[in-house]
Amino acid sequence: MSKVFNLIDKEEKRQGSQIHLIPSENIASEAVRKAVGSVLANKYAEGYAGRRYYQGNSVVDEIENLAIERGKKLLGVPHINVQPYSGSPANAAVLMALVEPGDKICGLKLSGGGHLTHGHPNITFSGKYYTSVQYDVEEDGRIDYEKLGKLVKTEKPKLIWAGTTAYPFILDWERFRKVADLVGAWLVADISHIVGLVVGAIHESPVQWADVITSTTHKTLRGPRGAFIAVTEKGLQRDIDLAKKIDRAVFPGMQGGPHINSIGAMAVAFEEANLDEFREYAKQIVVNAKVLAESLRDEGFKVFGTENHLMVVEIGNHQEDEKIVGDGKQMAVALEKAGIIVNANTVPHDKAGPFRPSGIRIGTPWETTRGMKEEGMTKIAKWMAVVRDCMGDDGKLLKIRGEVEEYLTSRK
Repeated sequence: MSKVFNLIDKEEKRQGSQIHLIPSENIASEAVRKAVGSVLANKYAEGYAGRRYYQGNSVVDEIENLAIERGKKLLGVPHINVQPYSGSPANAAVLMALVEPGDKICGLKLSGGGHLTHGHPNITFSGKYYTSVQYDVEEDGRIDYEKLGKLVKTEKPKLIWAGTTAYPFILDWERFRKVADLVGAWLVADISHIVGLVVGAIHESPVQWADVITSTTHKTLRGPRGAFIAVTEKGLQRDIDLAKKIDRAVFPGMQGGPHINSIGAMAVAFEEANLDEFREYAKQIVVNAKVLAESLRDEGFKVFGTENHLMVVEIGNHQEDEKIVGDGKQMAVALEKAGIIVNANTVPHDKAGPFRPSGIRIGTPWETTRGMKEEGMTKIAKWMAVVRDCMGDDGKLLKIRGEVEEYLTSRK
């Protein structure tokens, strides 16, 4: 037992001594972590509030109902399901509820910044059990909505995903709606990455335009590992039973007993996200990202974005054994040695594969939570430029790591 807790202590020290730029990571509050680690983890609560298959859930029902009411208020929706374990099961449940196996769906290509669950072919459930048509970004990394409309008119998908995982620009929900209406398709907005910016009133909400909204709760929202599915008024106008269909797809369609400890933590996170200080935090995320992007450009990097919390940075690629191999992974590894955590990522129209792509993906949620502002972003850009120029020199990388640790210590 002590070995596990020693490792947890070790991980806590690692997090405190490094700069974290993976845009899907953040720091949950002490209250959120307390709920996750509470006695709620002991309870099995298969079913929904008032309709459980186990006894002893009277308090649990109150907790789930509280999370639901706070989530509905935060997002401005008539229905929300807070039981999905994470984003991928949530998206799978939406597909189960709205389309049949073999039906045509449409989502953004992975290499263009889309998510695996939006129809990535062959290897994912969304691309294996449904007929997937994928749209792409242009050379500048942006979606061409006119081109998307032509694709949709030709292919006639029954569901369109409007959501991303590495797209650094603001999504135009109204234009997505117009595209979906061309063929009467369901419009599902996956706001997993930008949900904190949406509820923080920095980005427009898709509530007015989408039929269904999915999101994780641990990225810019700073909640626990979990997800939700929201049904909008527009969705209910199209199908009065839509909320029931979504609920049945989550349980018993996709999963069994919900993680009540995570749902309790969601209730905490939803309340925190309703505070003025959260809105200030969301604003600073974008300010920091824009400063970081400009500072990286000043250091000679090619940067896609940014209008939100993240950006994709092209590092380059080379020929190896008659294959095009990207340098993004090499850069990510070198940055980790220097105490800066990012993830390798494809760039638009990447000639290299996803395992050794040509770029990296970086974002500002974690460091903004930690209180870092514009001055810190310019420092990070300068360190990244040095790493780029000395990737194979461990001595220089460790020197930067020392500077990073000293800087973080000075800010405590």
